[in-house]
Amino acid sequence: MLKKWEGVVLRTRDYGESNKVVTLFTREEGKLTAVARGAKKTKSRLGSVTQPFVSAHFLCFSGTGMATISQADILESHYPLRTDLILTSYASYFTEFLDKLTDERERAPMLYDLLLSTFQMLVNRVDPDILARIFELHVLETAGYRPGLDACMSCAKSELPVKFSVRRGGFLCLNCADQDPHAFPLSSQSARILKTLQRITPERLGNIQVKEETKQQLEKVVRSFIDEYVDVRFKSRDFLEHIKTIDGNL
Repeated sequence: MLKKWEGVVLRTRDYGESNKVVTLFTREEGKLTAVARGAKKTKSRLGSVTQPFVSAHFLCFSGTGMATISQADILESHYPLRTDLILTSYASYFTEFLDKLTDERERAPMLYDLLLSTFQMLVNRVDPDILARIFELHVLETAGYRPGLDACMSCAKSELPVKFSVRRGGFLCLNCADQDPHAFPLSSQSARILKTLQRITPERLGNIQVKEETKQQLEKVVRSFIDEYVDVRFKSRDFLEHIKTIDGNL
């Protein structure tokens, strides 16, 4: 059956001498895998459209096994995401995070829109660390891992300041914080920003300015939650941290 999908290339791998296996995240059917025959050949019309981070319309033959890409038309190449090492590192983390937390053929148009808007904001040089927190929180929620940021996980009060309890999976007010001796404190500003990032999409960020100390607190909260509840190691995250360390020392 011939199908047309709007999708983004998450990753590719070589298949034989001249082919690629392409993992797409599509608006219509979520994540799926397709073969791009001859895509590694120099003059292949599928070569450019099967590069990482490209969004395109894909015309594919789809049956019981892997689909086969017949032709494709690029919608947005997201070229800067492949030429700037910092942007490449963030984009690679986003695609791996989405890939690891979604199953094949599970339709999720909201995540498709999230990925596209995150890429566009990256290209526009919006703070990538804030984009990362938005992306992580939204993908986590869709995958069934939503940290409790609306109120205390014990008494349900929404008072600030709070501590974040990885064990309880969310905020604990100061009256309940002794229930988890490992809960770590958050400033009221960090707690408010974190709650906001869980609710908004990247295109609504505007020209946000967040202090480095606050960004570090936000990262600690979300990364601690991911490491506790998502049993996956993200190689691209390790690489991203390495690149950020090098960039910070230049």
